[in-house]
Amino acid sequence: MASNDLPVLWQLRFSHFNEKGRWALDYKGVPHRRRSIPPGSHSIKSRRLGGTGTTPVLVMDGEVLGDSSDIVAALERRHPDPSLYPDDAADREAALQLEEHFGTELGPGIRSALFNALLPSRDATVAAITQGLAPFRRVAANALYPLIRVGARRSLPADEEAARRGREQTVAALDRIEAQLNGRDYLIGERFSVADLTAAALLFPLVSPPEFAYELPEPWPSEWEEFRGSLAHRRGYRWAAEMFRRHRGRSAAVAED
Repeated sequence: MASNDLPVLWQLRFSHFNEKGRWALDYKGVPHRRRSIPPGSHSIKSRRLGGTGTTPVLVMDGEVLGDSSDIVAALERRHPDPSLYPDDAADREAALQLEEHFGTELGPGIRSALFNALLPSRDATVAAITQGLAPFRRVAANALYPLIRVGARRSLPADEEAARRGREQTVAALDRIEAQLNGRDYLIGERFSVADLTAAALLFPLVSPPEFAYELPEPWPSEWEEFRGSLAHRRGYRWAAEMFRRHRGRSAAVAED
């Protein structure tokens, strides 16, 4: 397949929902191109591509997929092996329900908590949101940082109340994972599925796995480091790190722009 015919993943590098889309492509070994979008303008680009204003957006075989769950479903249809959906119908439905649960509860919550801790640091925020972009983007983000900080706190949201709820939702996700595992290695059945991929990908800011392909804050802001440390003993935390170690694998991207 010519490079121009490959699927194109439009992404934010420092994003847990984008990590979910990347992981699905990589897990299935689907060659693709990645194009990083500046935060703030990503919603405009997403809509111009035919998405809903969010990322990731995967353009594949003329189809525009603007939601990470839709990306997994489309990949499952086109590239069924290795499967992310359990074979058993009841298990498949349970896995899809967990995918939706973590996407609606954990995803927004951990993002609010993370950025509430990140935004007070200009250097950490700018480094995180501009990685992979042209140098002038970092210069511009530094100059516009006060506006970025206010806008992000409102739009994510990342104010104190949202952060409090987000920390609670993150802890609740670990509770749900641990109850679901009940001594097993995987959330549904005996093998890795979309439920495991979703939960682990959305937890990457918490577990800070070495398998994450892009830059992570080093060090994390002290408030976030304290939150991470308070949960590091949890079975769900260790499980998420183990999912990255076992299943994150190598990138299937052939080019990054």
